[in-house]
Amino acid sequence: MDDEPPEHARHAGYRLSLARVKDADEAALVAEVLGDPDTVMAESAVSGHLDDRAAALHLLPSYPAWADRIAGLVEGRLFLRRRLGEWTLLRAIVLGTPWRAEDLLVATDWLQRKVSEQSTSPEALAVLAEGGRTKRVRAAAARRLS
Repeated sequence: MDDEPPEHARHAGYRLSLARVKDADEAALVAEVLGDPDTVMAESAVSGHLDDRAAALHLLPSYPAWADRIAGLVEGRLFLRRRLGEWTLLRAIVLGTPWRAEDLLVATDWLQRKVSEQSTSPEALAVLAEGGRTKRVRAAAARRLS
């Protein structure tokens, strides 16, 4: 689209490149995208990629190594670090590995909704039914518990 602002075209190009990147080249491409002078656009593109990759990997044994690589790239970028941390918390809840209720209670609405609507963890659902941030989260968690 010729009349799209340059940042929209770059964002679309980055998202396409990130969707097609080989595992061995991912870190270099993420670093390149994050080097774009338009930090909001760059972080948006990487955020979409992070969500796509984490959704595909979070239950696999390869997730921790991937998350460590990405964490090193997004250091100092609060939203990206938080989202990666929330994917890691979701992984722990789903896999039944240790996690802390207080981490779930301070999580974003995004994670609380995801857990309340999809989790089968009675512990996580009880935490959210009692102390979830929104009425929607508390109600969804309570429904799933019963």
